[in-house]
Amino acid sequence: MPAISNEFGLVAGVVAASWMVHHGYMAVKVMQARKKHRKAFNCVQRGHQNSLENQPIFLALLVTAGLKHPITAAAAGVIYLVGRVMYMQGYSTGDPDKRMRGSLLYAGLFTLIGIVCKWGVQSALALLPK
Repeated sequence: MPAISNEFGLVAGVVAASWMVHHGYMAVKVMQARKKHRKAFNCVQRGHQNSLENQPIFLALLVTAGLKHPITAAAAGVIYLVGRVMYMQGYSTGDPDKRMRGSLLYAGLFTLIGIVCKWGVQSALALLPK
């Protein structure tokens, strides 16, 4: 296996930022909404829960993609997190349809999926007899 590049530190930084977004920013939003409004609380809580449910696969894709393309993976991870914040902000309005403002997250997610799939296919093809 090749050595981990210096740029992989960018990926590590996005992993840390992911924790701050999911367990810092979003958790505070949940606590604030619980105190303020029931409907708003429900929407905020659901936005947070959805993000937490998706965090493990995001982190797995981020780290895996980062091993091959650390700069692209880190950039895709930041795009994903910005989209997640927008998702949470939209959902937190009390109108669940506004969560779609965070659709930007899919650009980051699909980039990570593409990197990982490409690497997997390339590796499989390299193992085929010639």
